[in-house]
Amino acid sequence: GAELPYSVTVEIERFVTNERGGYDINGLILVEREGQKKMVIGNKGAKIKTIGIEARKDMQEMFEAPVHLELWVKVKSGWADDERALRSLGYVDDL
Repeated sequence: GAELPYSVTVEIERFVTNERGGYDINGLILVEREGQKKMVIGNKGAKIKTIGIEARKDMQEMFEAPVHLELWVKVKSGWADDERALRSLGYVDDL
């Protein structure tokens, strides 16, 4: 498939244990520009669907439990150059 944009990251907005013994996870995929958002979503949502399926499989294997994953894509211009954003995403340590 097509590659993803260089400046893309995922912020986990919700990670809770559900009543079925698995996890409900909401992820926000951040990109820099509208064109990148279209690239991540893909034609009729095909790319983000594939991303979600593969990510869910990996998480279920890692957690050894069922995972319900919801993903959204948001344009956040300049996130990769914003020290506060990088810190909140875990890319920069507090010194």
